[in-house]
Amino acid sequence: MEETKTKTKKKKIETVQEPVQSEWKEQVIQVRRVTKVVKGGKKLSFRAIVVVGNKNGQVGVGCAKAAEVIIAIQKAVADGRKNLINVPIYKTTIPHPITGRSGAGSVMLKPASQGTGVIAGGAVRAVLELAGIENILSKSLGSKSPLNAANATLDALQSLKPFDIVAKRRGLSVKNMLS
Repeated sequence: MEETKTKTKKKKIETVQEPVQSEWKEQVIQVRRVTKVVKGGKKLSFRAIVVVGNKNGQVGVGCAKAAEVIIAIQKAVADGRKNLINVPIYKTTIPHPITGRSGAGSVMLKPASQGTGVIAGGAVRAVLELAGIENILSKSLGSKSPLNAANATLDALQSLKPFDIVAKRRGLSVKNMLS
């Protein structure tokens, strides 16, 4: 009696998972090396400013520090997702002109006609594009700091009122108000 030994080969089935496409887009505005003077000398760290948005009316700005650049960016993205705001978009622009302030910086935003594009620079452009605004005019005044410019833009976008709310306050219909 001979025993037959059969070897069974177990096939490893490898499943390749494609990375899940998130609706959120992230854009790094600035990574800066900062130091803190301590008893033993200078402690080096990195500060990252990141804009997070879904290009569909939601946007947020995050700022964070860490000992490494990648960790600082990850923390800033998490901070940006915590500070999301909803932006009322009328067609492809904003409902009315507005000014926002943060620190010594202020940003003027004006609605623009179809085909104008985003006329803005630096941090203001990043915030507006990730909010989903396609046609707008802007002017950054005062502070040149990217963090102040981004926060001033968020302040302005947060202060926007959609047409239906303004019409309701005035006791008009939206059609009457727009004509």
